[in-house]
Amino acid sequence: MKWKGRRASSNVEDRRGMGGKTVVGGGIGGIVIILLYTLLGGNPGDLINNMSSNNGENTTVPYEESTQEKESKNFVSVVLADTEDVWSDEFKKRGLKYENPTLVLYSGSIQSACGFASSAVGPFYCPGDHKLYIDLSFYQELKEKFQAPGDFAMAYVIAHEVGHHVQTLLHTGEHVSAAQRKSNQYSVRFELQADYLAGVWAHYAEGKGYLEKGDLEEALNAANAVGDDNIQKKAQGYVVPESFTHGTSAQRKRWFYKGFENGTIEGGDTFKAANL
Repeated sequence: MKWKGRRASSNVEDRRGMGGKTVVGGGIGGIVIILLYTLLGGNPGDLINNMSSNNGENTTVPYEESTQEKESKNFVSVVLADTEDVWSDEFKKRGLKYENPTLVLYSGSIQSACGFASSAVGPFYCPGDHKLYIDLSFYQELKEKFQAPGDFAMAYVIAHEVGHHVQTLLHTGEHVSAAQRKSNQYSVRFELQADYLAGVWAHYAEGKGYLEKGDLEEALNAANAVGDDNIQKKAQGYVVPESFTHGTSAQRKRWFYKGFENGTIEGGDTFKAANL
């Protein structure tokens, strides 16, 4: 992907080297204190919150950025800027205003409005604070663990998470019943729509001349690698379709490519699609 020398987004928050809060008074001693406090009529929740806020502290370790990490940071900043451009235009066409999300870089673990998470969960979007979270070590994991190398593979991942932000702004899936929203089928359709929206962004990138030979294949390979069936088969040797939450490899590739071909929000309503 041609990205060097282009605009980088200013909506990047670097929290690398910053850990979560450490609660003083944990372990057996902490449990005894909480039990005594409860027996005396106190609310244990108040005590826990007080211990966390007053005695805890954010553990910050000076982060030494490698040359590769610096380049990866610059790359994701440019990709984020591209998504800002395309979605601002798409929303404007519909008389809407696009609100840029923030991309948070972290290392190891992070606290978001959606709760505490470690880098093991991979990149994610939190609708509670309209932020994307990514540990840049995932770039290496994508290449080695998922066999999906290439900068456009990583760009697809970022565009997918931004797709969830677009869904949040458009209130996607609100017409679906609460019971349906709790089902795996809803989750699959929701994730496949984010893949479609990532494809819309890729369509824009191609139109601007940013794609290089092999980029589209890198994205499709990444979509294939993170399919539920592929991940389950590698992890346990068999697949359980009823437990799918993101869609099969074939579905993820299909919806990404469909978005790439269409290039607009229209056509990506996975909730109305008879066949995924």
